[in-house]
Amino acid sequence: MEQKFWAYILTNKRNGALYVGMTSDLVRRMDQHRSGVVPGFTRRYGVKRLVHAEQFSDVYEALYRERQLKAWRRAWKMRLIEEANPQWRDLAEELFI
Repeated sequence: MEQKFWAYILTNKRNGALYVGMTSDLVRRMDQHRSGVVPGFTRRYGVKRLVHAEQFSDVYEALYRERQLKAWRRAWKMRLIEEANPQWRDLAEELFI
């Protein structure tokens, strides 16, 4: 079975706080974000809505993309989300439930 890795962006609301992360298990990671078990930015700001996700077969590609997205200006991230997900739907609900 091929391993999959994800670079993703979460928010708390449309045009709200943005969080960029990377994981090998997006379903498990989203559960962690939503339940607030891990202290930090996402729990503090209620960042639980998955608005962008990119899948990779190589961990280094996913890490590179995460770092790239973290270095981007906020406006660039907003544009990326708006182009692929203009309604700011919670993609976790559509993809994993």
